[in-house]
Amino acid sequence: MNAAQQATDITLTSKIASAVSLFRSEFPDAKVDLKPWAEDIDTQELVDPDSIDFSFHFPGWSRRWQSRSVLVQIRFNDDRQQVESTRNFIGLEIAGFDYRGKQWRLSTVSDWQFEGDIQPQPEIADKLKQFCRQIFELFSL
Repeated sequence: MNAAQQATDITLTSKIASAVSLFRSEFPDAKVDLKPWAEDIDTQELVDPDSIDFSFHFPGWSRRWQSRSVLVQIRFNDDRQQVESTRNFIGLEIAGFDYRGKQWRLSTVSDWQFEGDIQPQPEIADKLKQFCRQIFELFSL
C-alpha cells in the first residue's frame, strides 16, 4: 500500500521518513515517490494492505543500478488471529525497473539473493543489502 496512506500515526510516519532518509543518504540523486501505486480500482485490488510501499526514481537509466526506478516494499504479517490485531515486520522486497519492466528483485523475506537476468553492480547490491539491514533495525524496535 502507498506509504502516504500508511502514515497513520506519528511513530509509523517517523519510521517511513527515516527509511526514505536512509536510502537517500546512500543515493542522493534518487527522488522519492510515497505513492507509487495508481489510485484506479484495478491497481488497488492488487496492492498488499500489509506493506508500506514507496519508490525512488533516478534522473535517467543507471548503468550501476541497471534500472531507472526502484520499488521498496516493507512487508508485514498481519496476525488477525489474535484478539488484538498486530503487524509484525517480516522483511523487504526491492525491485528495479526500466522501460521494459522489472529487471531485478531482492527479497529479504526469502534468501537475500538478487534475482533477474540483469542485476545491479556489486557495490550497489552491497549498499542495498546494508539499507535492508538498517530497515530491519528500524522496524524491529
